[in-house]
Amino acid sequence: MSGVVTGDAVVLGLQPARLPSRALAVLIDLVVVWTVYLLVTLGLAVATASLDEAAMTAVSIASFLLVLVGAPIAVETLSHGRSLGKLACGLRVVRDDGGPIRFRHALVRGAMGVVEILMTFGVIACIASLVSERGRRIGDVFAGTLVVRERIPAARALVVPPPPPWLVGRFAGLDLSAVPESLWLEIRQYLTRARELDAFVGRRLAERLADELVARTGTPPPPGVPADAFLAGVVAERQARDSRRAFAPSREGLAAAPAASVVAPVVVPPVVPVVPAAGAVAEEGGPRATGFAPPA
Repeated sequence: MSGVVTGDAVVLGLQPARLPSRALAVLIDLVVVWTVYLLVTLGLAVATASLDEAAMTAVSIASFLLVLVGAPIAVETLSHGRSLGKLACGLRVVRDDGGPIRFRHALVRGAMGVVEILMTFGVIACIASLVSERGRRIGDVFAGTLVVRERIPAARALVVPPPPPWLVGRFAGLDLSAVPESLWLEIRQYLTRARELDAFVGRRLAERLADELVARTGTPPPPGVPADAFLAGVVAERQARDSRRAFAPSREGLAAAPAASVVAPVVVPPVVPVVPAAGAVAEEGGPRATGFAPPA
């Protein structure tokens, strides 16, 4: 998942919309807006038939600006970033920090949309969206906005299993700032599908992900903790931090949250090493010095 990162290095769980879904939403909006514009133009042509040419030109320009520019701006402002096309495609316009847009954001997007979409038939908007990492057009860049997906397929909404009770709070002091979002995604995918994997393949995958996580955090895992339990414990700690950050009432609350999350250490039951019998055949690929205990 391509997470949205705020200025405070907070990773938001938002999925930027890509070109196909955005193009479909814009197409729906254009069909609606142009239909309204044609109806308004026909009505004004009948009502202003007695006016001179200059007055009719002024009325035509005013109707163009009000219907094709002003109406989309008003709709995005009042609906907080959800036009009819975006509503149908499950999209929404938000600020870079994930908050709802206001009039100034919609105004900049609408003004740039005249050049990007109406005057160039969407060519500039498509090129900008293709080269942008988060699929933003030029109007989004100038307005400081982003179009995100609101509807996530149910098949992807998998719940990460909780860690063992004796690991809760063990990683409160772990520095997770250097862990990339791509690694978090791999870990979550493994934890949600661990039961579907072969035991040997799942263990090797868990050890590889745990080694990468240890390399990013710079802190070795507690002794005797299996790799899958270590991954579940660290993911649970990250989710707890995100929840405290999201529901903190103020900046002081953010500063006090880590102190309130300190949990008394829990005594871990000792793990008795198992000595293999003489002549036992080693696993395929040879022994690995990962530092993680095999699952019981």
